[in-house]
Amino acid sequence: MGLLAVTYSATTADGQRVQWRDGKRLAWLLSVVYPLVPLVGVALHALTGKPAMLAAPLVIGYGLMPLLDALIGEDRNNPPEAVVPQLEADTYYRWLTWLSVPLYFLTLLVCAWWAGTQALPWWAFAILAYAAGANSGMGLTTGHELGHKHNAFEQWLARLILAVPAYGHFTVEHGRGHHRWVSTPEDHASARMGESIYRFALRELPGGMRRAWALESQRLMSLGFSPWNRRNTMLQSYAVSAVLQLGLIAAFGPAMIVFLAIHNAVAWWQLTSANYVEHYGLLRARQANGEYEPPQPRHSWNTNHLVTNLALFHLQRHSDHHANPSRRYQSLRHFPDLPQLPSGYFGVFTMAYFPRWWFRVMDARLLALPHVQGDLARVNIDPRARSRLEARYAPQRLGVR
Repeated sequence: MGLLAVTYSATTADGQRVQWRDGKRLAWLLSVVYPLVPLVGVALHALTGKPAMLAAPLVIGYGLMPLLDALIGEDRNNPPEAVVPQLEADTYYRWLTWLSVPLYFLTLLVCAWWAGTQALPWWAFAILAYAAGANSGMGLTTGHELGHKHNAFEQWLARLILAVPAYGHFTVEHGRGHHRWVSTPEDHASARMGESIYRFALRELPGGMRRAWALESQRLMSLGFSPWNRRNTMLQSYAVSAVLQLGLIAAFGPAMIVFLAIHNAVAWWQLTSANYVEHYGLLRARQANGEYEPPQPRHSWNTNHLVTNLALFHLQRHSDHHANPSRRYQSLRHFPDLPQLPSGYFGVFTMAYFPRWWFRVMDARLLALPHVQGDLARVNIDPRARSRLEARYAPQRLGVR
């Protein structure tokens, strides 16, 4: 279908005719433009000769994007369910995710070339590596979207984009691990109340790799293959990472080792930041049979801030995603009375980096949720913080929030 406005028509079960047009159709191009943001810094440095211009992408990400979220606000519109099959069949939306994959490769290559060929002060070199890494971390959003799709082409694209920051285990870990155990104490990718992002990272990063390897090994052994087989999807992605990053080191010298170390670490940190804010403190209840209840929209923090949702393929409508993992990004819905973050991800990431600020804002929001109502027994609590939180939020001191 075309780039501009398209009207979808369908008949509901009760015979009513429904027509709907995606008012964001053209605006979704932001998700394809955003991977190129680090090149703004490179271009400004080339034009002005001022190394500080390399920080422009960070100003855009940590300054402009939260400001636009605050000024433009939220979008709570949902497509009617009757037209969702047509909306999901529209290949325009798929092309956007597909096109973003080579753009993340291109951006890393240009940034690495600039870092390897220009006489940059050490701090400008580090800023450029950080900006490139933050961008590749956002690319994991595309890998997240593609990795949930049940066709070989999009699965391969997911492995390719995960190769940019050498995070090839993510699709296995996220789809078969995190989605099963989300918002439970057993899930290392679900942050606990009272757990800072820094403590969370020490649990989440190694835990994800271990669980992904165990899951992929089990899959291959059930088929009669060794885990060290070419069919191992993690190894396929890591092989692309090795070719890409060793090629950059060969092309631009040992300085690329430092550049890529910063780039990879920052990209991983971006994904950790997303995992931290998406399920903080939320807990799925145990059922009578001892199993956890199925994931519901209330088990994820949601945000409808328009600008960052356009840049991140609706990742922030995370509640519907966990309830319906295979639903494509353009169809994800807002639900009333969901756990709501105070800003888009670009803003709340910064908040999370300052734990006292984060706890002050988010603990109150968590306890005020309709399904929590101040009851710490309904919260996923960090065991190391339990006594402190119980003393602070004892039932008799909660009052009405």
